[in-house]
Amino acid sequence: MQAYQIQSGQKIAGLERVQRQSVPLAAHEVRVRVHAVSLNYRDLMIANGSYLSTGDGPVIPASDGAGEVIEVGAGVTRLRLGDRVAASFFPDWINDAPTPQVTSRALGAVTNGMLAEEVVLHEQAWVTIPAHMDYVEASTLPCAGVTAWNSLFVEGGLRAGDSVLLLGTGGVSVWALQIAKAAGLRAIITSSSDEKLERARALGASAAINYNSTPEWQDEVLRLTAGRGVDLVLEVGGQGTLSRSIRSARMGGTIAVIGGVSGFGGELDAFALIGGAKRLSGIFVGSRSMLEDLSRFTELTALRPVVDRVFPFAQAREAYAHLERAGHFGKVVIEVAS
Repeated sequence: MQAYQIQSGQKIAGLERVQRQSVPLAAHEVRVRVHAVSLNYRDLMIANGSYLSTGDGPVIPASDGAGEVIEVGAGVTRLRLGDRVAASFFPDWINDAPTPQVTSRALGAVTNGMLAEEVVLHEQAWVTIPAHMDYVEASTLPCAGVTAWNSLFVEGGLRAGDSVLLLGTGGVSVWALQIAKAAGLRAIITSSSDEKLERARALGASAAINYNSTPEWQDEVLRLTAGRGVDLVLEVGGQGTLSRSIRSARMGGTIAVIGGVSGFGGELDAFALIGGAKRLSGIFVGSRSMLEDLSRFTELTALRPVVDRVFPFAQAREAYAHLERAGHFGKVVIEVAS
């Protein structure tokens, strides 16, 4: 079977297509023919050598993929041939709180990921995908979708009527916007593009802020919330945004730190954090049970994720480059098999 592999730090140019032998299954393993893989900013970090944890040698990249079960081990009971499935970001984190043990094997970094024609994982790592989604849509669930879900409802504890501030229009932010709308939350979103902000309004954003024309956007957030601030901020930026995110949150609110695209530096506003009794919460994707909860939610609400562009398997490097240019709105997907 064919796969891509990359060595951390070799940049996008180091992504190479290789031939690999299919491995025999252990008793509780499942072989999946991959149909689609979605990319995350994390995949660029791995390529650039800036991700927090990677293996020593080349690895099959990408944590997010969906496909069809084509073979099961003798002891498998959770799945059967023909099931449509996606892999959990952390194959060992099933439920409960994260620990170093259950988060040590993240797909596409420390261990092989999904950018291959076939993937073999333990049956516990797989989740059946929503019936209304195709493989391309379902491939966006495990990282971006689960990160948004965890931020809003598990760590964030939001309920209908609460408010959330979303930074930018990348995969996690757009997923969070769609979930927020479906769950009855009020969502405010930022971007440097008025065109993207219009698309966000069409998806249900109650307010949109261009951070180029409104550089002190935290003041606009406070104005939009009558001085109260939002219940939750999804912080994806880092340098130049963290202190503003803290000031945008209400007293007792939460800043869910889900990324640091531009790095963080030393800008933490400790006085605003302490004086406002606010909470910084690091979000490390989520468990398999969160993926299952999200999948059920999307079925009940008929939610379909926004896909920016789909690339063929032969153009994986081009897909990475498209993501790196940061002009996308929603998810970038590689179709492995139609």
